[in-house]
Amino acid sequence: MIGLAPGTKVFLACHPIDLRNGFDGLAAKTQQVIGADPFSGHLFIFRGKRGDYFKGLYWDGSGMWLIAKRLEKGRFVWPPMVDGSLVPWMR
Repeated sequence: MIGLAPGTKVFLACHPIDLRNGFDGLAAKTQQVIGADPFSGHLFIFRGKRGDYFKGLYWDGSGMWLIAKRLEKGRFVWPPMVDGSLVPWMR
């Protein structure tokens, strides 16, 4: 388990991306797609096109974490988009 620092925000990329990216590619996507600093200490989540795989990028102060998860069944549910931005939703 990775303990996130208090005050850590979680950012979701709205559109699916090519998940062949590693540390450097996802750090660039963090800046280009989300418009944030990948070394800010926040968690950035990117979803694949099929929706069954995601990667996360997190800077803990001493190094970058690259987190990946693939579902064997089902898909990750992403918040709906309206007019190019996420609609807040709770489950």
